[in-house]
Amino acid sequence: QVQLVESGGGLVQPGGSLRLSCAASGSIVSINTMGWYRQAPGKERELVARIRRSGSTDYADSVKGRFSISRDDAKNTVYLQMNSLRPDDTAVYYCNVGVLTTRLEYLGVWGQGTLVTVSS
Repeated sequence: QVQLVESGGGLVQPGGSLRLSCAASGSIVSINTMGWYRQAPGKERELVARIRRSGSTDYADSVKGRFSISRDDAKNTVYLQMNSLRPDDTAVYYCNVGVLTTRLEYLGVWGQGTLVTVSS
């Protein structure tokens, strides 16, 4: 019904940058909040950043000043620009999108995850 496709993960050295993308497609009427979460080995999934339809944003304290979330509503896509990456940013990053479908259902949809590894 609604699919999310994530891209942009990979291996980067400490201090480097990566840009994640997440594109939504399917039976979409509108999209509300779009966000990125991450889960490191042995840890719980945590919010990294989210952006509302209004454009207001929230960030985890650990990424403030280094990461930036943005969205392109024409493309149903959310981005996460990650700068000054650190080894403790290593995790699987998941996109989450709040979607109103053509069935007038409000769904929270998760992406498949993309691995980000920060290592020298």
